[in-house]
Amino acid sequence: MPAPTHTPTPRKFLGRLPLPERNYISDALRTETVGGVLLLAAAIAALIWANTPLSGSYGSVRDFHAGPAALGLDLSVQHWAADGLLAVFFFVAGVELKRELVAGELRDPKAAALPVIAALSGMAVPALVYVLVNTVGGGSLGGWAVPVATDIAFALAVLAVLGTSLPSALRAFLLTLAVVDDLFAILIIAVFFTSELNFLALGGAVIGLAVFWLLLRKGVHGWYVYVPLALVIWGLMYNSGVHATIAGVAMGLMLRCTRNEGESQSPGEHIEHLVRPLSAGLAVPLFALFSAGVSVSGAALGGVFTRPETLGVVLGLVVGKTIGIFGGTWLAARFTKAELNEDLAWPDVFAVAALAGIGFTVSLLIGELAFTSDPGLTDEVKAAVLTGSLIAAVFSGILLKLRVRKYRALYEEEERDEDHDGIPDIYEQDDPGYHLRMAALHEAKAAEHRKLAEHAGATREDDDGPA
Repeated sequence: MPAPTHTPTPRKFLGRLPLPERNYISDALRTETVGGVLLLAAAIAALIWANTPLSGSYGSVRDFHAGPAALGLDLSVQHWAADGLLAVFFFVAGVELKRELVAGELRDPKAAALPVIAALSGMAVPALVYVLVNTVGGGSLGGWAVPVATDIAFALAVLAVLGTSLPSALRAFLLTLAVVDDLFAILIIAVFFTSELNFLALGGAVIGLAVFWLLLRKGVHGWYVYVPLALVIWGLMYNSGVHATIAGVAMGLMLRCTRNEGESQSPGEHIEHLVRPLSAGLAVPLFALFSAGVSVSGAALGGVFTRPETLGVVLGLVVGKTIGIFGGTWLAARFTKAELNEDLAWPDVFAVAALAGIGFTVSLLIGELAFTSDPGLTDEVKAAVLTGSLIAAVFSGILLKLRVRKYRALYEEEERDEDHDGIPDIYEQDDPGYHLRMAALHEAKAAEHRKLAEHAGATREDDDGPA
């Protein structure tokens, strides 16, 4: 008699997250949501400021220079925001990536395959769309990287405005996409947008990073050690010709994101928890304030859909992102035989793919780097980023609203904690203690209702008695 063969259980795609991962993602996205609303407000403020009689003052403030010229840091306010404040954003991205690689969704190669393939497809297809549009239209191919990035904060702001509570699996998928996006956007900036290298400054930055790493490994503590060192590394990186935000990423990747025995948080998680509000609540909104202020006249908006460079950006964000992420995910799931979570459907993945077409912060940055020698085209490309992101937000919002009741029910099920122990009930179904606590709660409630029944019966007897 042949031995029975064991059929492996198909792996679930967008299945329930482990509790620690769920809690981490919930905390991180809560901060990003608040930051996204501030980012949205800053972008609107920039557009109003730049399109009113006060537009002259906007240009004056944005172009005002400050900083030590002797150190090569006499920069405009806009430049400080793009190279300085965004280094904080990319530092958080570096920590986030390190944690995902050692403790999160990217730790297991099999589990990471789907979101990584989706993210790569979601970067390659928008770039291809841009190249095709500009090859046919005779435009510049220099902006191919503008539509490749997803802005997680802006996407979450859209969700907050819509009141759509996505299940944790979809939120984690969106966050993982954004993390992988950030990684490859960083590589694109480092490889394709590096000017002439100053090897002396670059060598100094590398030595500074080595000292930073050594101090971390020796367990040295104190912000007064690391913050000045980080500023020196950033200044050297800026003067080297490599984009200064790369310094932030490198330092973020050096932090330890695994927990030792007795630690409630790893050093990386602790520092990220401290710095993320600064990034989401200050650095990124200020960057938006001084980068999103472009003309939105009828002629300018009309040009977005007629000039090949700007049309390529819009189509890359709206069409390329959606098709790339959804198509990559579907193909990867098919060939890896991963089954979609039965609580969700492929239209949910399509809606998230459309939401990922909101490419604000990094797209604006790459737009500035790609067309730095043509300020007029830079502003037009920024207008295209804003237009494409707005279209993606509206399109994805409509798709998500169609399923909002389903999402709300799943979200409430994930959040329910009837025994009030701080752990969602859905994670305690295999815990006998949970069921004993629930039994005690129900027994107490039953006893209370019996008393109420007796009281109601006695009251009725009094009412039915002789007058």
